[in-house]
This record gives sequence, C-alpha cells and structure tokens, in this order.
Amino acid sequence: MPYIYGMRPIFLFLIPLIFSISCSSYSHVDTQMAGHQIDAWHQAAANAEFDTYFDLMTSDAIFIGTDATENWSLKEFKTFSKPYFDRGKAWSFESLERNMYQKNALVYFDELLDTQMGICRGSGVMAQEDGRWKIAHYVLSIAVPNENVASLTELKKEWDTDYINQLRNQ
Repeated sequence: MPYIYGMRPIFLFLIPLIFSISCSSYSHVDTQMAGHQIDAWHQAAANAEFDTYFDLMTSDAIFIGTDATENWSLKEFKTFSKPYFDRGKAWSFESLERNMYQKNALVYFDELLDTQMGICRGSGVMAQEDGRWKIAHYVLSIAVPNENVASLTELKKEWDTDYINQLRNQ
C-alpha cells in the first residue's frame, strides 16, 4: 500500500493539470470554429448570399451599425439589408486582425476590418444555436484616427445636436 499512497500526490497534481489542458484546448477549438463562422459570415455578405448570411446569426441577433440610429433586431436588419443583397452586392468586410475570447458558453471578439468605408472595427458576441457558433450581437464602427477626431466632431456636430435633442425629448 505505501506505493499507491506515495503515488497519490502525483495523481492529485496530474488531474488538475490534465483538466486545465483539456479545457484550454476545448476553448481554442471553439474560438477557432467561431472564427471560421465569422469569416463565412463576411464572405456570405461579399457574395450577396442573403440566406447564408442570416443563417449565421442567432434567431434573436442584434446588429448595431455605424449610424447612431442603427440598432436593429434580426428582422429589422434583414429588412434593411435585403435591397443590398438583391442587387447582388451587399458589403465586403475582410478581417485584418481578430481577437477572440471564450467565457462559458459565449465567444467574444473584436476585429479590424478592411471595408469600403476604410478601416472599421467590428466587435461581437457569439453563442451556439442549432449546434453551431452564430453571431448574437455585432457592433460595427468606423475607426477614426485620434488626430482626425476634432474635424470629424465638427463635421457631425449639427446632426449630433439634433439627434441628442430628439432622444432627450422622447
């Protein structure tokens, strides 16, 4: 019995080590799979594949666009997007850099994108639905270099003032 007893500390050390390795590789596999889904989502838009694009979003997805008024449910985003897809050219976003994180059953990510608007940033949350990683929440913003913020702020000052007043008076 002393041999088994002597092995006990090794087993107590190995079990958490094996568990942490298996959990970290599971997380890496999930973020890799989720990353492939994001790439497929962007490709579906570039190819104007409406059904494929929206099938890569959860049934309760939210899309927040670059305009302050663009905070859409999936149904609203489909309505907005349909004419672009119907023309055969939606939008083309190519990921230049992506960071991905997994916490429990969600994957969070941010990415820099090459788009027709120049460099943009996308960030989002993915959840599993129907056994696949899908976009649950996505935020698109135009990246503005710090040295251009003052001129951009001046350019949109009147519109912002009007919209702020509209929101405060609701």
